[in-house]
Amino acid sequence: TTDLNNALLGFILTGYAGFTTAAGYIGHKYKVDHDISLMMPELWSRLSPEERDPEFLKNNGYLEKVEDFTYQGRLIPASRLGWRITPLFAATYLGRLFDTPSVVFTEDMLRPELQSIEEFVEGIENIEAAMEKSAKAYFEDGSYEAAIPPLKAVLSTMVYGNYEGKSIEHPEVRELFDREYVLRSDWYRTRLDCYREQEIAHVQTSIAYLKKFLADRAEPKSLTERRVQAELSSAYERLELLVSSNYLKRIWGSIGLDPLYRT
Repeated sequence: TTDLNNALLGFILTGYAGFTTAAGYIGHKYKVDHDISLMMPELWSRLSPEERDPEFLKNNGYLEKVEDFTYQGRLIPASRLGWRITPLFAATYLGRLFDTPSVVFTEDMLRPELQSIEEFVEGIENIEAAMEKSAKAYFEDGSYEAAIPPLKAVLSTMVYGNYEGKSIEHPEVRELFDREYVLRSDWYRTRLDCYREQEIAHVQTSIAYLKKFLADRAEPKSLTERRVQAELSSAYERLELLVSSNYLKRIWGSIGLDPLYRT
């Protein structure tokens, strides 16, 4: 849970936009190897910062949201697929790599439900089952309780399809992933406090060791003594910084320390 907390919090705080590629079968007509994973970074390097912005891509029709739908009386959670590139994206940006991108990235490749709705539904339900299985382990062993709120929302949605009765699209749930909201939250402040506590304990331990070393092992006026004295002076300066009233402001925006490792 700690690794997931740190990774997700880092994404939120840095505004990281996660784009992914996948290899394998796309419907029954196409099979894509990991060549696509090598090609997409090449394409991304040719995009401007604005063009790589998800909001720009969504607002201008380059990405489309996959929506849930009903099939044979069942709600199919197609939104688990997130957003996908559109024919417009292929024509505009993949044209920087291919002369005729529409021949390579056909519409039924970009929208595999056009090949077979039955296979599309089966694929989504397999994804749903895999998500539920992997996330359920966090509930069964209790580590869900150690997850930060945004991660709790993700895990709960993977298992139950909602978080505290709200869909992942609900404004209150979406707010959990907003950087400014995170920075104002109590749980984020707790992470910074935990980091400071650990650093203070670490520096105090170092000071005690260095003082003991000077008393027991360092020869007076030796090079070793001067070096240890310099290290001790640096440790005291670090401790003074850590206990200062404005230290938390200095590290505001960092991931802090997971409370699981509170000293």
